[in-house]
Amino acid sequence: MAELVPLLAPPLTIAAVERDTRIGKDTLRVWERRYGFPNPDRDSNGERLYPADQVERLRHVKRLLDAGHRPGRIVSLGLDVLKGFGDLAPSPARTSAAYPEPGSDVTLLVDLLRRHELLGFRRHLTQCLLRRGLGRFVTDVALPLVHEIGTAWSRGQMDIFEEHLCSDTLETVLRAAIAGAPEADESSTPRVLSSTFPDEPHGLGLLMAEALMSVEGCWCTSLGRQTPLRDLVMAAQAFRSQIIVLSFTAVNNPNQTLEGLLELRTQLPDHIEIWAGSALPVLQRRAGPGIRLMTSMHQIAPAVAEWRKRQGDR
Repeated sequence: MAELVPLLAPPLTIAAVERDTRIGKDTLRVWERRYGFPNPDRDSNGERLYPADQVERLRHVKRLLDAGHRPGRIVSLGLDVLKGFGDLAPSPARTSAAYPEPGSDVTLLVDLLRRHELLGFRRHLTQCLLRRGLGRFVTDVALPLVHEIGTAWSRGQMDIFEEHLCSDTLETVLRAAIAGAPEADESSTPRVLSSTFPDEPHGLGLLMAEALMSVEGCWCTSLGRQTPLRDLVMAAQAFRSQIIVLSFTAVNNPNQTLEGLLELRTQLPDHIEIWAGSALPVLQRRAGPGIRLMTSMHQIAPAVAEWRKRQGDR
């Protein structure tokens, strides 16, 4: 009997790698120059082509970046090291909630998603929300679930369509919960405006932040995703916002993100604060006054309490 020869996955263009790994094109080029990885081939037109083994390695790099590790520490590591790195040396930013026990709600949800039982998946999410309430649902279920799905995807244990199903269903449940929650009084403070920059397509983290701020009694206005800076400034004036909340993922070019934040800061009056949720190291090192960086959803409630105390002390 003839031995079956496994089919080799075709190399991917830089646009396809960006879609697959959620690492921006500019970031891939910077890593290539700075760290010597990735090291793509070139087609007859000189366009980059990334072999399958490099794409897999980039998936693991993305997983570790999301856990809070710095690119300079992990980008040049080999695949075998990357596969075990997250288990042997987890980032301090990760909490025990990111490691669900067997039989936990998160484990059951992952199993339902693997079996493509979408109705059961949505039903169990809703039951978790009803049992825990919106705040604990975000911190105890939604956050660790997203982490588990992302880890499984980066290891090739889950397809990207399954990750998309998870994100879309979570967004649906969260939006319904926020819409059905008791409305804050219009005099409630802080008055929060939320969105993402034009080059940030992901909004699930922003939605979870809005849910937690709603639980804290903030007056929240969401512009959805990808709002130009000029419109952010106009909306902040129109809604008398006191805080603009923004979310950034690893798809962004860190330097462009920093430039955008600093530009937005110059266009806003001093009393409007910018709160940016991101694990990008460059933002943590170089963000200026009036820009508050957050690396964890658990920082939101203390930050709101601190803001209110400062307003009361004035």
